[in-house]
Amino acid sequence: MPTVRELRSMAGTEPITMLTAYDAPTAEIVDEADVDVILVGDSVGNTSLGYETTVPVTVDDVARHVGAVARATEDALVVADMPFLSFGVDEADSLENAGRMLKEEGAAAVKLECGPHTVELTEKMVQLGIPVMAHLGLTPQHVNQYGGYPRQGTDREDAERILELARAHEDAGAFSLVLEHVPANLAAEITDVLGIPTIGIGAGPDCDGQVLVVDDAVGLSEWSPSFAKQFGDVRGEMRAAVEEYVEAVESGSFPAEDHSHEEGDLDELY
Repeated sequence: MPTVRELRSMAGTEPITMLTAYDAPTAEIVDEADVDVILVGDSVGNTSLGYETTVPVTVDDVARHVGAVARATEDALVVADMPFLSFGVDEADSLENAGRMLKEEGAAAVKLECGPHTVELTEKMVQLGIPVMAHLGLTPQHVNQYGGYPRQGTDREDAERILELARAHEDAGAFSLVLEHVPANLAAEITDVLGIPTIGIGAGPDCDGQVLVVDDAVGLSEWSPSFAKQFGDVRGEMRAAVEEYVEAVESGSFPAEDHSHEEGDLDELY
């Protein structure tokens, strides 16, 4: 398992791979594929819990999934994504919620969707031994403020704001930075300026690493964002298997003799 310190040292040296996972079987597969970081994202709300956004996801939701992933992971660094309003409102509650992910569920770090309000919080968490992965650019928990999921950093003022926040969170002790849905040249500049690794999602090829939602990567999602790539067709394979199962039951070919057994002592039971 790469430690937080080792991951930090990977900036500019070797590409970092990160995928989400929300359950033990998926985490085991991702871990066996030698992915560096498993993010238990609040995207579980969209992918697994039936919500349209990540906003309804609770601390208990994330904790349950973090525990499942951590128990199935041997090598990857497990990062817990802190959900909407679980941090940044009250410092004591923020620390308790983040600490729970490490103490009770087995995560190695937490991820915060960041802004000016998370600089001092990041510093406090790091001081207490809670490693922080920062997240700037498009922050999906602000969907109601954005009115959707628009690209960020597209004008000079906004780009400068993101760059300054990136520097501030590095200074506060964040060990890495996710950059989501920002122009590739802005991500490249931030990557060049920072000493900690950047991990991009819709941020171009010049970040130190890349992250995708696992459902998008394996082709389980019905829809994927334009900056994602499907590397498989799990949805199609599952549909075909389920359709084959239905046909087999309806035709009487399943269960076959191989799938059943008889007990001789039960003959003439009545």
